[in-house]
Amino acid sequence: MTSPASTPAGALAGIRVLDLSRVLAGPWCTQVLADLGADVVKVERPGVGDDTRHWGPPFLRDADGNDTDQAAYFTACNRNKRSITIDIATAEGQQLIRQMALQADVVVENFKVGGLRQYGLDHASLRALNPRLIYCSVTGFGQTGPYAERAGYDLMVQAMTGLMSITGRADDAPGGGPLRVGVAVIDLFTGLYASNAILAALHVRDNATNGTGEGQHIDMALLDVGMAVLANQAAGFLATGQAPGRMGNSHPSLVPYQDFPTADGNMLLAIGNDGQFARFCAAAGQPQWAQDARFATNTLRVQYRATLIPLMEAVTRTRSTADWVALLEDKAVPCGPINDVAQAFDDPQVRARGLRVELPRWSEGPGDGPAPRPAAGDGIDRIATVASPLRLSATPPVLRRAPPALGQHTEEVLADWGIGCERLGEWRAAGVV
Repeated sequence: MTSPASTPAGALAGIRVLDLSRVLAGPWCTQVLADLGADVVKVERPGVGDDTRHWGPPFLRDADGNDTDQAAYFTACNRNKRSITIDIATAEGQQLIRQMALQADVVVENFKVGGLRQYGLDHASLRALNPRLIYCSVTGFGQTGPYAERAGYDLMVQAMTGLMSITGRADDAPGGGPLRVGVAVIDLFTGLYASNAILAALHVRDNATNGTGEGQHIDMALLDVGMAVLANQAAGFLATGQAPGRMGNSHPSLVPYQDFPTADGNMLLAIGNDGQFARFCAAAGQPQWAQDARFATNTLRVQYRATLIPLMEAVTRTRSTADWVALLEDKAVPCGPINDVAQAFDDPQVRARGLRVELPRWSEGPGDGPAPRPAAGDGIDRIATVASPLRLSATPPVLRRAPPALGQHTEEVLADWGIGCERLGEWRAAGVV
């Protein structure tokens, strides 16, 4: 990850994104665009802001280590953005959004279907002002269908799409029952799909060969994404008509591909082919397993899973996790520890990749020359974040800004986007901004 002072402009430099989204799916999408260099302006409610600013604990800490009233959740998906506050329920606020939409390349919103029409900020209204505008709507169930007007949430969609039915241990196993994934994975995938769709729409509009010069409407639904990311589990059902069930950490099509007990805890084996299995057997002192007629191929190992796994567990318990990892590391047998989050951030590979990044929360007053700018004034000087996983050799992501304080950039953005600030005091007094 590169610093702002040492890198060329990002891949999306010059692209302006008006971010009307809240919570996770939309902001995750726009953070990807922001990391790639787009100017993302996050529009928030005056005095309140994005819902996730209050989703705590845990809370951010000030320079003295004391909890603030700002939730850590917000920082997961809002770095590299500039925050402005506009009340879109007011006529003046709606006009400000229209003025910005005239200059924007992309709008991202996650209001209920039809929710922005009453303000004249829906796709049809803004496209009439700016035909080049790419307008991405993120909803729970899409713009059409019997559920279109329902509110949609990640947990609800994990349940409805069957994801929870294949996550967790079987009903008859200890701790059995449906489980959600430990992060809001449908929201995150929706954000990633949305950013891909936006990049495609930008290409269609702007490519030199046959660009249309026009924007389009992108209809992103959590439900659609939830069904799509069932991946091989959906493919298996579509091929057989049989709904898969919960198998804990085991894989429905690969054996052994799961957690195993060790002398001091647990480890993960992810053996994906017969050669890896044979090498594991030799290293474990059980070469006969690879020659056993029941275990010689993966298909047979799936068939005789219930016989093989107890044999392996008796052997894996004889060494510590670290000993198993060391034993198998040079034998091309995928094996690793099952870390908690603290252990993951302390992993030497995670450290080597620079995946933990601390960003200062600057104010918008520029410093003189190399002198640093002052802090934003909310008592939070620095915010830790996870580096972008996108590694482009020529235009790498640049972490330019920490997740912003509420309304931190209102005056700056309005000036940058050519909107006069003469009435800013009046707007503030009236609660418009």
